[in-house]
Amino acid sequence: MPAADPLLPDLPADATVADAGEFPLIGALASLFEQGEHVLVGPGDDAAVLRVRTGHVVVSTDLVVEGRHFRRDWASAEDVGHRAAAQNLSDVNAMGGRAHSLTVGLAAPADLPVAWALGFARGFAAECAQVGASVVGGDLTRSDQLVVAVTVLGACTEAPVLRSGAAPGDVLALAGRQGWAAGGLTVLGRGFRSPRALVEAYRRPEPPYDAGPAAARAGATAMVDVSDGLLAEAGHLAAASGVAIDVRTDALEVAEPLHAVGAALGADPVSFVLAGGDDHALLATFPDAASLPPGWRAVGSVGEGSGVTVDGASHEGPTGWTHF
Repeated sequence: MPAADPLLPDLPADATVADAGEFPLIGALASLFEQGEHVLVGPGDDAAVLRVRTGHVVVSTDLVVEGRHFRRDWASAEDVGHRAAAQNLSDVNAMGGRAHSLTVGLAAPADLPVAWALGFARGFAAECAQVGASVVGGDLTRSDQLVVAVTVLGACTEAPVLRSGAAPGDVLALAGRQGWAAGGLTVLGRGFRSPRALVEAYRRPEPPYDAGPAAARAGATAMVDVSDGLLAEAGHLAAASGVAIDVRTDALEVAEPLHAVGAALGADPVSFVLAGGDDHALLATFPDAASLPPGWRAVGSVGEGSGVTVDGASHEGPTGWTHF
């Protein structure tokens, strides 16, 4: 019989969350999350207490639902933990800030393996460690469907970068890889597991966590996290700022694995970059190309008017993901 998890040594390795019980499982999960010096009261009380020294407090909430955002046969528990943390940490990144604290709500079926819950927590903690963030609390409840709800708090030392500050004449720029996760999702949806680089990009995105604060320091005028598609997010910037945005396809980086998938499936590899989400790249506008910090590349321009064009023309294909 496989060895039990050392956090719950009295349970067999195939124990479910119902076997563990609510409070022993909460205790095991909480022990996986290290607390930063800003945490005065962490998990275990009615609420966490944090020390806020300077700057602005930034808050965001996101949901991860099995069957909608992930499948357990496509990604490990650790992968899902990384993804759930990354999509929340990236929201603070897109404001030009740095996340420091998160709470996690887990709604789980009674037959969910304890090993899955602990694996999820380990992946979540590992992703948070990349930015030095602490999991300071959360909740555990029984549900017919596996759902994770995350709230993230962060701080901006510069003025937060909103979606609404772009102006005609600005340069549109991108930081981070884009289209990789969409390529991986397409591959998994066809029943394949390669190119492995794309599948791993879907399972564990790699947001450019340093790029958001760097953009704020460099004077970015508007910024957004690319979670639902580059063109969709460009549309959010354009609408919020009251401007027109044009994306240049010749400026986009189309990785070799995307070309391979496009050739195999008869698809345009550029479409993964234009409409793909889940990489959590950052899209921002800057006053001029000279102000782009390292890691950012110009991919378009901002002008008078409204809406988004591609290479100066209307785009007829998909622009990104919507839930309804």
